[in-house]
Amino acid sequence: MIEKLKEIITHFNSLENKMADTGLINDQKLYTEMAKEHRRLSPIVEKSNQFLKIAEQIDDDLAILDSDDKDLKDIAKSEIEDLEQLLAKLEDELKILLLPHDPTDDKNTIIEIRAGTGGDEAALFAADLFRMYTHFAENNDWKYEVMDSNSIGIGGFKEIIFSVKGEGVYGLMKFESGVHRVQRVPKTETSGRVHTSAATVAVLPEAEEADIEVFDADLKIDTYRASGAGGQHVNKTESAIRITHIPSGLVVTCQDETSQHKNKAAALKVLRSRLLAAEKDKIAKERAEARKNMVSTGDRSAKIRTYNFPQGRITDHRINFTAYNLEGVMNGQIASIIENLKLADQQAQLASFVE
Repeated sequence: MIEKLKEIITHFNSLENKMADTGLINDQKLYTEMAKEHRRLSPIVEKSNQFLKIAEQIDDDLAILDSDDKDLKDIAKSEIEDLEQLLAKLEDELKILLLPHDPTDDKNTIIEIRAGTGGDEAALFAADLFRMYTHFAENNDWKYEVMDSNSIGIGGFKEIIFSVKGEGVYGLMKFESGVHRVQRVPKTETSGRVHTSAATVAVLPEAEEADIEVFDADLKIDTYRASGAGGQHVNKTESAIRITHIPSGLVVTCQDETSQHKNKAAALKVLRSRLLAAEKDKIAKERAEARKNMVSTGDRSAKIRTYNFPQGRITDHRINFTAYNLEGVMNGQIASIIENLKLADQQAQLASFVE
């Protein structure tokens, strides 16, 4: 491991020297890629330097054990025990930091929330999840934008699709894919009975044109008049777009923008992201054939989380995580849940390497 850590430090130092070159500023794309790699390697290099320093201290203490000075040898023995414990802890942390980096984790994301079983209550819960995620985005200084929505009159959504942009968005949000279940007394319930409803969340890495090639010949594009709020312009012009990807059968609609051109661009972005997600799902299923993943990030049929309002409890069933801060969670305080899911995913990856 020591040689590998030294190689990483050498590469990191070389990267810093290249970034210090004023001529690189002219190539913004290359500079951005280097800056992103620099940020990713920084915590690894910090831990690596600590590891190498402690390993060197242990070697120095081991050399003292060959001396004739009894007092010095006793001090060295005591130091070695403490240092070896610290070294083992750093090694575990480095193993996680050195796990293969998925470049998709750096992408922006498109999130699709759909009301499931439960009628109007499910649509209201879908709206609650949308607010939860937008609050979480704001807490992280991410930007979000609604791309398409189908609302009901009482403030809920049958479906809402929105993009989230920021550093490392997909790497955190991907754990939210799946079926979210809510247990509470609906606003429309007069007898006070607790109902169970559900909504599905799909988190897609935002695909760029270079990621997925879409040919015009494979697309069937229809225009129609948008429905819903928006005044006379929405109803009188055929600004809404429906794109059918003929090879896959995927259909994407978009009507939230004011012009046909903008709706087409937004719909193509969603289509590319769905195609990229489908390709990733296919690869993931092939890899997981012999081993069940500890943390599911994309299986929409799996119930991943329950929000129990009467008890103020939230439970993530994938990792048996339970907390009693439901009000905070619904206001976007989901960082601790995602952190626990991320840790479980890392542990599962480590276990797969051991196998």
